[in-house]
Amino acid sequence: MKTATPTKEHAFLQKLVGNWDIVADAMASNPEHATWRETVRSLHGLWVVAEGHGEMPGGGAASTMLTLGYDPDKGRYVGNWIDSVINHMWIYEGRLDESGRTLLLETEGPDVETKGRTARYQECVSFEDDDNRTFTSHILTPDGSWRQLMTMQYRRRV
Repeated sequence: MKTATPTKEHAFLQKLVGNWDIVADAMASNPEHATWRETVRSLHGLWVVAEGHGEMPGGGAASTMLTLGYDPDKGRYVGNWIDSVINHMWIYEGRLDESGRTLLLETEGPDVETKGRTARYQECVSFEDDDNRTFTSHILTPDGSWRQLMTMQYRRRV
């Protein structure tokens, strides 16, 4: 079987490759900050795999794993997220915004504010420049608007 060839859409993902220091603003219910580290590697230009480690505000050590790729058949970015905090695999689908600097990912999972319910989320990966990016997480509210839950600032480690 012939290996897949990266498309122009895969190039955005390659900007994530490297070692990152992260400062996370916790959710509004817990105003503490957390400091993390993340290492992102590429699988032949088609996928990126990101592994993070840090301390949860008031919760101890935690680890995360993110995979992202581009599915030409769907015309969408796809991926998933798992972590050592909850027993849920987040499944992502998304697209780049008009600027080409922000990846908008949609997912569904446990409502972080109401136990026993599910909610829709939108998560954004935005590049300020090659060495700085921001991750924001939003929840869909009952009135149909998106409310920001969390922000993480990433700085490339040299």
